Amino acid sequence: MEEGRIPLLGEKFPEIEVKTTHGVFKLPDHYKGKWFILFSHPADFTPVCTTEFVAFQKRYDEFRKLNAELIGLSIDQVFSHIKWIEWIEEKLGVKIEFPVIADDLGRVAGKLGLIHPNKGTNTVRAVFIVDPHGFIRLILYYPQEIGRNIDEILRALKALQTSDKYEVATPANWPNNELIGDKVIVKPASDVETAKQRLELAKAKEIECYDWWFCYKKV
Repeated sequence: MEEGRIPLLGEKFPEIEVKTTHGVFKLPDHYKGKWFILFSHPADFTPVCTTEFVAFQKRYDEFRKLNAELIGLSIDQVFSHIKWIEWIEEKLGVKIEFPVIADDLGRVAGKLGLIHPNKGTNTVRAVFIVDPHGFIRLILYYPQEIGRNIDEILRALKALQTSDKYEVATPANWPNNELIGDKVIVKPASDVETAKQRLELAKAKEIECYDWWFCYKKV
């Protein structure tokens, strides 16, 4: 990746050493063989961020069942992260188990494009989903004033894993699509012969099609 440029989908996650509440990690190698979701938040001890941390933690087991780990980040020091995590457990009864990166110099935020000058000096609410080989598969950016939908991040992870496993695409709102429900989309035919094969598979009821370019199936 070119230095100083925001990483793009399909690129390798930048190699960087980070200081976290669980010690020093080298990303992305620390999570080799696992998916990981890195999410940035504007600051510790802020209401929206607190609700997000609680929501991530309450779904942490679901992420781990999908061979995925969570790691937070903000431009705060480790002691601030630790104190805030203690506050969440004491006041809200939720123990935060995932690590949080301390990026008080903004080094990591700069590499990942987490500071948007027109939105102030804090990190925006970014999400990176990184696959077991260290490649960035999904990027989301939210402004500081809008909390994230953690269920959507979980859904996106499931969709990516389904796409990889079956070499398919997933429709809007999957697995609750308005047209095909929880079925997945067969990759569109790229030549005449494959288009014919799609229709033959549909006749044999191996897949379903609206037309040769829009076929789907259950997995």
